[in-house]
Amino acid sequence: MKVRILSTSDVHGYIFPTNFSSRIDSHPFGYLKAAQVIKKIKEETANDEVVIYIENGDFLEGSPISEYTYQTRKTKKYNQKYCQMTNFLGADAGVLGNHEFDYGLVYIKETLKNRKYPVLGANISGKMAQSIIDQPYRIIEKAGIKVAVLGLTTQYVPHWEKAGNIEEVTFSSALETAKKYVPILKKQADVVVVAYHGGFEKSLDTGKLTERLTGENEGYALLSEVPGIDALVTGHQHRKIAQLVNGIPTTQPGYRAENVGQIVIELDNDKKIISASAELINTTEKPVNQELESLLTDWRHDVEDWLDMPVATVEGDMQIYDHVDARLYGHAYLDLINRIQMDATRTDIAGSALFNDEVSGYDTQITIRDILNSYVYPNTLVVERISGADLKAALERCASFFELQADGSVSMTNGHNVVKSQLYNYDYYSGIDYTFDLTKPLGQRVVRILYHNQVLEDTDRIDVAISQYRAVGGGEYPMFNMDKSIRVYEDDMPKLIAKYLRDRKVIKAEQPNNLKIIK
Repeated sequence: MKVRILSTSDVHGYIFPTNFSSRIDSHPFGYLKAAQVIKKIKEETANDEVVIYIENGDFLEGSPISEYTYQTRKTKKYNQKYCQMTNFLGADAGVLGNHEFDYGLVYIKETLKNRKYPVLGANISGKMAQSIIDQPYRIIEKAGIKVAVLGLTTQYVPHWEKAGNIEEVTFSSALETAKKYVPILKKQADVVVVAYHGGFEKSLDTGKLTERLTGENEGYALLSEVPGIDALVTGHQHRKIAQLVNGIPTTQPGYRAENVGQIVIELDNDKKIISASAELINTTEKPVNQELESLLTDWRHDVEDWLDMPVATVEGDMQIYDHVDARLYGHAYLDLINRIQMDATRTDIAGSALFNDEVSGYDTQITIRDILNSYVYPNTLVVERISGADLKAALERCASFFELQADGSVSMTNGHNVVKSQLYNYDYYSGIDYTFDLTKPLGQRVVRILYHNQVLEDTDRIDVAISQYRAVGGGEYPMFNMDKSIRVYEDDMPKLIAKYLRDRKVIKAEQPNNLKIIK
């Protein structure tokens, strides 16, 4: 007898095999490819095998189609397509990822209302939790085998999310919650699966720390400190993992449905586990599921038309050709984003990130497609009143992302995190003049900060416009917190960018020169 546990995680709204960079773009990923893999496995499974499919979170947010779907939710109602897809695949359980909360509880509830499977969240509680969570776990009985699935979400959500999106919802430690529930489930089921939208804080091979212990990722602790877990499904870090750890099969399938996680557990006639394995089934060369694709044709067509709507034009060059240089010396695109933040918040200092190396900046004609491909998160803005010392500490964090090579070249590092690229945590600032000396040790690299042509003292007070993610300390910026906030804004950045561009119609590309590098 075999139990086969399939999982997707961190799809981030990439349903079709495209990143929407153009109408004819084609990329080797997408949920439709994963759907074909899952459907085929289910169709070919022997009668004495049990197949469980878990959607492990960060499904609803993160792509241009996600933003379109949210913005048109009251008229088009394409958000109902998400459950149409998971229902089509016969999902057995769902888990909420941290990015599910980016659009608020009402959107989660409305979007998932037609699901034919429970959303599990054992460590999510509070008055409003019942509107989005069905139960802590599910016991599934198939072919005479009982499989328990415990759902967990990273407890770190409040450190990133604005308070209004998670009002009256509490997140507890995944580790402590598992310690409570796994012994209970072990008595009721033959196989206990933990589905955790979170990752690993230590190396799975050496047990050494790979990041600071904040509680964001507790996967290694789950495998090490909770007896009774038979399989662990993870996500959040966008890593590709499939291995046995302490004899426990665990998977993490990457990003944008590029893989389907598969864990196979074999039981004897007494329903005792005799073997286990873990693998990732790559979807790159797989076809899309045509039946499911046909149900989504109108969605794809409408979003493509919407993305091609013109917004403004650029005088000069605002395209990004070298992402390291753009971060190292600033860029016209980043400076524009900061100016938009300053305009919206009535401040004269702002910081923003180049989220990944797929950001291309703006061509001569700016469309909605360009806006959403370059600014991929629905961040809102916060103004915080901080000290000069706070800003210097934030800039030291930024400077930690640069590594000076022996030949004098500069490369990007992960800024303390050795397993996951975190370039979205490097910020470029406008409104100040500053210098990084990369020959100096970490923590001593900020050698100049000028504000209005005057040296910024540690005791000076300044107002800074940043994203709500950064404003709560997200990305290891403890100098920022909401206790320092003086203004909070509701409109998200893609909307603010579109409005700014439409109002001006023509944008001049100007390369900033306020960031100096010594190397």
